[in-house]
Amino acid sequence: MFYQKNKQMKKSVKAAILSSFVVGAVLFAGCSSSDASNADTNTSGVTIQQSAADKPLSDARNTPAVRAAKTIGPTVVGITNKAVARDWFNNPVETEGVGSGVIFKADGYIVTNNHVVAGAKEIIVSLPDGRTFKGKTIGADELSDIAVVKIDAKDLPVASFGNSDDIVVGEPAIAIGNPMGLEFRGSVTSGVISALNRTLDISGDRTIKLIQTDAAINPGNSGGALVNADGEVIGINSAKVAAQGVEGMGFAIPINTVKSIVDELLANGHIARPYLGVGIFDKETAARAGYELNVDQGVYLFQMTLNGPADRAGLQRGDIIKKVAGKEVNTVSEVRAAVAEHKVGETIEVVYERNGHDHTANVTLGEMPQK
Repeated sequence: MFYQKNKQMKKSVKAAILSSFVVGAVLFAGCSSSDASNADTNTSGVTIQQSAADKPLSDARNTPAVRAAKTIGPTVVGITNKAVARDWFNNPVETEGVGSGVIFKADGYIVTNNHVVAGAKEIIVSLPDGRTFKGKTIGADELSDIAVVKIDAKDLPVASFGNSDDIVVGEPAIAIGNPMGLEFRGSVTSGVISALNRTLDISGDRTIKLIQTDAAINPGNSGGALVNADGEVIGINSAKVAAQGVEGMGFAIPINTVKSIVDELLANGHIARPYLGVGIFDKETAARAGYELNVDQGVYLFQMTLNGPADRAGLQRGDIIKKVAGKEVNTVSEVRAAVAEHKVGETIEVVYERNGHDHTANVTLGEMPQK
């Protein structure tokens, strides 16, 4: 039923999926000069410089992107991750990467991507007003790519979170972040919501549905805000597809998903996720590993966690799992999605085939071990 291919498998061409986090970028900042057209003169002859941002705009110029920049821009911060890596000779080498984050509490709580702060020896948070603070990771979740950072500050501007369940394809989308590092901090790009409920195979375990947008998302935008036309954050920018000939494919984690993860990170410091304690293959994942799965329905159980939930329920290596909690499953992602709908400690039915006969096991879900 499960065979290893002896001939070399054909490799499919896949777009490279890159997180939008810039590491060690070398950038050049140009000089800026004041514009005489923005200067006003009072009756005493003293020239008063008035910021263009303070001047009233016509309805045509006061676009959703302008309003989003004014409302959410002050809440988007730069996050510098100072970490230690190993060179070819296994010597420690200090590295530095830059991403973005969004302030969601006035006393210094910031949401960002896990990959922005992962492995950090030191975190530096740069505010739009020029101040910098040392940051501390309160909690992080690799699977959802969400983390919470805290700085010792008060009375900070706070982003307004919208409802990502209400967004529709085609509506305006504005991305705010720090593409290519802090030299381009607070950059605003605009586009539309291209699609909803996208899934990217980044970590191999990811089941979270993402928002797709054509608003430009570049390295350094990770952890920044995706904003709607009402000036509400509807997503946290996370990744883009980078491949030759591919343009405008960025992805954000829906803010409703972010809010639930953030609440649990604040409460527990980690996310408690249910798991079966099995390693499984479907036809596609088996082919990637050089095997051929010859089954008409279900997924192949090839590995068990010793004394894990499935092991305690009596499943064995070689079983074909057909249903999980009443849902037919034919792919790895379908199994994960079915399990994810339940909580740690719940008991679910698993229908599996062994030696040509179907059986049912009651599996009490355990908590996925923290990496």
